[in-house]
Amino acid sequence: MKRFLIGVDEAGRGPLAGPVAVGIVKVRRDFNIKKHFPGVNDSKQLSAKEREDLYELMTLFARIGHITFVVRFASSLYIDKFGITRAVRRSIYSGVRTLAPESKGVRILLDGLLHAPQEYKQETIIRGDESEPVISLASIAAKVERDKLMHKLAKKFPAYGFEQHKGYGTTAHYKAIGKFGLCEIHRKSYCKDY
Repeated sequence: MKRFLIGVDEAGRGPLAGPVAVGIVKVRRDFNIKKHFPGVNDSKQLSAKEREDLYELMTLFARIGHITFVVRFASSLYIDKFGITRAVRRSIYSGVRTLAPESKGVRILLDGLLHAPQEYKQETIIRGDESEPVISLASIAAKVERDKLMHKLAKKFPAYGFEQHKGYGTTAHYKAIGKFGLCEIHRKSYCKDY
């Protein structure tokens, strides 16, 4: 039986607007990520161009069946209603069960304080996005797909500059909120002063 490794990481836990994204990547245990993805690292350590190039490579390897990956989003409305921890957990559970409906033969590596469904063999690794290439790929998938979504949302809500700050609490973003108020993709629970 093939043995699989799954990496999990999230992007967008801290922004004032937009969804949180969770990347889930599955590879065979013997797949050499560092060989096929030169320069792979935590998405925060890479430039936007480097992330996008690696993401393109991921889609290529996915097309030929060497890796499988999904990104799950939890909306600002879900975050406001249930909290960020539950939003991230729901996305992880959905993505993991999609890529590995059976827990047998699967080992999951998760970044930080994240957890997968308890029936899966798993290990949570602090700064795992820096030390484990499969988590790095999950980090890249989550970040690239979330950034793309924020670019689309910037067209719908042009006053806020989402294409620049991706919903994070920059000075420009706070100024825009002060001027225009909150829009429907703001996390109201993160913006209580507005």
